[in-house]
Amino acid sequence: MYHKRGAWRGARTRTCAVVLGAALLVTGCSSDGGDEPQESAGAGIGQQPKSVDPFWVNPDGNAAQQVVAYQKAGKKEDAEQIRKIAEQPTGEWIGPENPEQEARGYTEAADKAGRTALLVLYNIPHRDCGQYSQGGAADGNAYREWIDGVAKGIGDRSTAVILEPDAVLHLVDGCTPDEFHEERYDLLKGAIGKLKSLKNTKVYVDAGNAGWGHPDQIFEPLKWAGIDKADGFAVNVSNFYTTKDSIAYGKELSAKVGDKPFVIDTSRNGNGPYTEGDPNERWCNPPGRALGETPTTKTADPLVDAYVWVKRPGESDGECKGGPKAGEWWAAYALRLAKASK
Repeated sequence: MYHKRGAWRGARTRTCAVVLGAALLVTGCSSDGGDEPQESAGAGIGQQPKSVDPFWVNPDGNAAQQVVAYQKAGKKEDAEQIRKIAEQPTGEWIGPENPEQEARGYTEAADKAGRTALLVLYNIPHRDCGQYSQGGAADGNAYREWIDGVAKGIGDRSTAVILEPDAVLHLVDGCTPDEFHEERYDLLKGAIGKLKSLKNTKVYVDAGNAGWGHPDQIFEPLKWAGIDKADGFAVNVSNFYTTKDSIAYGKELSAKVGDKPFVIDTSRNGNGPYTEGDPNERWCNPPGRALGETPTTKTADPLVDAYVWVKRPGESDGECKGGPKAGEWWAAYALRLAKASK
């Protein structure tokens, strides 16, 4: 099975006041919204030029804090390697407890920097089939309430949402029991409808990756999940398939769902997929991987809306190959990814 589990992280609220973390003092929230970099006080992390990538760089992310830690320890070369991650916009995974507060914090910070927030919603009931990222909302009503909170937090600010990694895929591969299928389709359709009622929010439904199976297996389930009302779909989330293969997979799938555009997670696909060891865990903290193309809307194909870093490079896929719990920062792995990248 070629899943991308282990993606969740407990998102912290990001406000536009003063945020303290790992000796990093961040005050870089005010901006004229132009292309000039806006820097944080500690790591010197600014926004990418808007013409290249409209998504917001969080100056208080784990990678930025690691840059500061390495600088303080006199490890300048390591700090510069981790800067490759810290300077790129990555997805903010909204946690289960305070969705409105977290969504508002991230989108307000992005809006004040003149950028678009990239949010990842990963809280569907019966999530991840009991694997490393098991959990999710307690039931359908709890999920609907959570989505309502996210929507209230986003408001009319510019936002792109990656909706529920693995949720449709696990309906297709038999991982999610049959009795939960009807409810899940209903929840996904409801989430798309709620988010698309917002003024400036785009929604991309997760649609698997180039290695798990064939577009013929998932295009009808995507339709049942409401893909027609979404802006498009996402491929390769938290996985390692090459951009070339991801484009080919995405274009074939797009032709079956009304020529919808898509985004590709290029966060860790620089060396392609890992092909050794247990086939069921090749996705989990594989060695020898590298950062992929940096996030941008200037892609190799008109159907590809953007290359995005949905998975946050350096955060563990789960307790495998020596890694910490899913979503926890793993500096050693982050450093390997950065050093292996071009």
